[in-house]
Amino acid sequence: MPLHDHPRTAVVIEDDDDVRDLIHTVLTGSGFRVHTAPAGLAGVEMVRRLAPDVVTLDVGLPDIDGFEVAARIRRFSSTFIVILTARTDPADEQRGIEAGADRYLRKPFRPAELRAHIQEGVVTARA
Repeated sequence: MPLHDHPRTAVVIEDDDDVRDLIHTVLTGSGFRVHTAPAGLAGVEMVRRLAPDVVTLDVGLPDIDGFEVAARIRRFSSTFIVILTARTDPADEQRGIEAGADRYLRKPFRPAELRAHIQEGVVTARA
């Protein structure tokens, strides 16, 4: 259920088509207007242009890694950033949080888990 009258906006930065489609479906079902980018630099520019409520972000992107994407986004935005990655090393999680991510979820993730983290983050940001 939307938190306010206008649709919330999400940007999904993910190079895997299947994962990108799944995240798109989860976010659309949660009331977001979803925009997608298959690479980091395009995603950063999309975030700059759209000022979304939430960004989901893979670490392994074809141009710049997700840590760098998060850091670049953080320079101009306070959007809620969720890193979704197959990387399980605690050092990677720490690096993601230090780069500016609000959450770090490991793949495979449950759609309900992603939805809960995003809902919590967006509610907190609006409070």
